[in-house]
Amino acid sequence: MFAMVTTVILYVAGFVFLYGVIRLAVRHALEEMETRRVLVERAEEMAASRDRAMLRDNGFLTGN
Repeated sequence: MFAMVTTVILYVAGFVFLYGVIRLAVRHALEEMETRRVLVERAEEMAASRDRAMLRDNGFLTGN
């Protein structure tokens, strides 16, 4: 009987532990995704700014 109770407690505790680990991993993944989204937006803005500056300085490249 003791073995059965111990097994059930460890089984339930294992599921609770796995739930916590998965929840933590998902939270960190979402934070990382948000950080990368901001960095990508910033990189796109910088690239557009560089392109405009380059075309302003080198207007003959636009074909006009």
